[in-house]
Amino acid sequence: MINFESHTPEEREEMLSSIGLMSLDDLYQSLPENIKINGLNLPKPYSELETVNEIKRLAQSNKTQYSSFLGGGAQRHFIPAAVSQIASRFEFNTAYTPYQAEISQGTLQAIYEYQTMICNLTNMDVSNASMYDAATACAEAVLTAVRVTGRKKALVCPRVNPQYHQVIKTYAQAANIEISDNLSVIDSDTACVLLQTPDYFGAIHDVEKLKEKINDDKTLLICCCDLLPLSVIEPPVCDIMVGNLQPAGNTLSFGGPYGAYFACLDKYKRQIPGRIVGRTVDKFGNQAFCLTLQTREQHIRREKATSNICSNQALIALQTTVYLSLLGYKGIRQAALLSAANAHKLAEKLMDKGFELQSQNFFNEFVLKVKNSDEFLSNLKENNILGGIKLDNTRVLVCVTEMNTDEEIDNYEYFAV
Repeated sequence: MINFESHTPEEREEMLSSIGLMSLDDLYQSLPENIKINGLNLPKPYSELETVNEIKRLAQSNKTQYSSFLGGGAQRHFIPAAVSQIASRFEFNTAYTPYQAEISQGTLQAIYEYQTMICNLTNMDVSNASMYDAATACAEAVLTAVRVTGRKKALVCPRVNPQYHQVIKTYAQAANIEISDNLSVIDSDTACVLLQTPDYFGAIHDVEKLKEKINDDKTLLICCCDLLPLSVIEPPVCDIMVGNLQPAGNTLSFGGPYGAYFACLDKYKRQIPGRIVGRTVDKFGNQAFCLTLQTREQHIRREKATSNICSNQALIALQTTVYLSLLGYKGIRQAALLSAANAHKLAEKLMDKGFELQSQNFFNEFVLKVKNSDEFLSNLKENNILGGIKLDNTRVLVCVTEMNTDEEIDNYEYFAV
């Protein structure tokens, strides 16, 4: 008879004896009783048919009838069915996909097209093969600025997404980089200034005004911008641009995985984290694609690497590429304009009802001032509306996209008290 257990009872006894214990219970004696599981209490074994029926029964407990106005770095946008259909083809979607740049000409070409689209949308010279997410892209941009300038201080706008801010601080702490949110003190020790537009609170910033404050040519300007707003607002003139890929063809997926882009001026291309796919010709004169620049430590000596990032979220970047290809520039712009129009429509309805906004210069997210955030959001939820993200006791971050119907907007305004 085959023994499928990893260890025999004799082997367990020998291991426990070697550390002076009598049983497995002794091994977990230090754990509090309230976190121990007293048996799994599993039902009897089911057949495949019974299992499917039970899962369907459990799935009926999920509440899916809510209209959502949640944002803050993860937005619900329309994704054509062809995006997942193409991206899930076996030529693309393999167990190796997250790291997959070297594996085939098709994947390399898709990444090359992705890089081209990112450069077109951002007005930047060079794009890498994408990043883990916007938080790490911001942090890697700061590290890039430090390498370029030789300075160890970064100014990060306090209106940047707080999750991005925390990741930047974590990176900076390990690299002995000083992080400050006081943008009024830009001196000769400052490697870079990082801002987000539209920022976490939805407001659009005048980047040109900030650039005027940077009187030191060596200080780099980093802008974090999502792709959809870049189709309707002028891309900021800066040194490095990063942004979230999730709103551009990627589902919310219960919080991930997401991806991000990283683009910069040509003179900084050798400091880009990750790698870049380039186009060339083979010995027969046929078009060919290859990893042109590889600055990650998997490819070169660690002390020469720009970053230890090893994944480029190839599948997320592919889905973004398919999404951008299917919609085209006009389609992306239409989605962005619809989102902005819906957001301003809801904002105007709420202001007519007596509510105040923190700022009226926004794209598709805005901060709504309320009497009590908990009561405000709870009342909306009772009426099947996820009304936004609580910022504090009197402020709620509201996100509206092209997915929100006129009926949902009217219901939000009606139940907002």
